[in-house]
Amino acid sequence: MHNKWQHSSRDSLRGASECNVFFKTNKFTDNGFKIKIPLEFARLVNKVDPNDPLLIQVISHKAIAQSGFKSSPLEDENFSPVDGLIHKYNNRVLLIASRSCAIHCQYCFRQNFDYAGHDAISNWGSISDYIDDNKQINEVILSGGDPLSLGDNKIKWLINEIENIAHIKTIRIHTRTAVVVPSRITTELAETLNNTSLNVVLVFHTNHPQELTNEFKESLKKLSNLTLLNQSVLLKGVNDAGDTLVNLSKKLFSFGILPYYLHMLDRVGGSEAFLVTDNSAIELHEHLKRELSGYLVPRLVRDENFEFKSWLGLQD
Repeated sequence: MHNKWQHSSRDSLRGASECNVFFKTNKFTDNGFKIKIPLEFARLVNKVDPNDPLLIQVISHKAIAQSGFKSSPLEDENFSPVDGLIHKYNNRVLLIASRSCAIHCQYCFRQNFDYAGHDAISNWGSISDYIDDNKQINEVILSGGDPLSLGDNKIKWLINEIENIAHIKTIRIHTRTAVVVPSRITTELAETLNNTSLNVVLVFHTNHPQELTNEFKESLKKLSNLTLLNQSVLLKGVNDAGDTLVNLSKKLFSFGILPYYLHMLDRVGGSEAFLVTDNSAIELHEHLKRELSGYLVPRLVRDENFEFKSWLGLQD
């Protein structure tokens, strides 16, 4: 069914009460980032395991007073010359393509972002003018929210508009929705991505091998001539184990996806419980380098607004 993914996105658990009943727990509380979990994702959780790695990602936590954690850790608002666009790096811009996401991961660094008035479609005129005036830009990144929360027609329109800017060669789309609601990769969406004249890089957000389902693998078969990458966030209690990360890289590759980024946590208030120390992260990354071929080892990165150590890179 054409709109199956839209039904799946709406068919979600919302609020602590619904989640505690569904997961047979009392861990959910309504504080901080609003709870939203699509049932497709919720059904992958092992309900008899209170430490299930998928469950941990969606349980809300109270903010803990800890140095470096704040409401806007990447300060995106300081890099927005026009509404709906973020320009941090010389050759590429990021567009807030949508305000919505199919799932509310409790470590999301944009959970406090002021989306009002910041969607790319509403502001396309000024965004297009800005990109036209900055010829060094050759790549446009669609983010959000989640760009795939937009309908197929809106995505097609936006990609067609970007195609018309002569110096843009690549479009990069970051999505979690396609992983947690695999039916989102519709035939219409695949045709748009397969047929654009732009180089298309599709970056999935997957943190644990348990998230990689057969339905998701089947959905990828609709795509052709695209670069498929993955980014993960290193999360305490979810994937901060060497075997888990090794298995994730291997399973991603079996799906035709290359592991690209392993992000250190962006320190948004309320995500303190997910923090993995730098030393532990380095040890885990060394383990990956010992156990995997080089092309399966994701880059260990942390966005610190242009301040970074030699072993760290930058997001986007």
